[in-house]
Amino acid sequence: MTRPLALAALLLALPLPLQAQAQAQAENARQCAPREALVALLADRYGESRQALGLAANNAVVEIFANPETGSWTITGTLPSGVTCLIASGEAWQALAESLIRGEGA
Repeated sequence: MTRPLALAALLLALPLPLQAQAQAQAENARQCAPREALVALLADRYGESRQALGLAANNAVVEIFANPETGSWTITGTLPSGVTCLIASGEAWQALAESLIRGEGA
């Protein structure tokens, strides 16, 4: 399962004035869509559900979707405008609950 994602990753790294232009280009490349549509696609096509989320420095919500049975996973970023873009995807998803080992954390 491969999806072209370079433009979406670049989009999330751009300053806000440049995001509008890059957002339009990304949407035209079909790497971005309204969040509801993209979440439904991930659920229907890949059986993925949200496993984790966080807030990026540019106020984008970064989410990880995965299917524990098949191992497929997708990382998305939702911009403040509400547009969600694919950042990365792959296989062999494994959920971990590791404890911090003394001397290895900040």
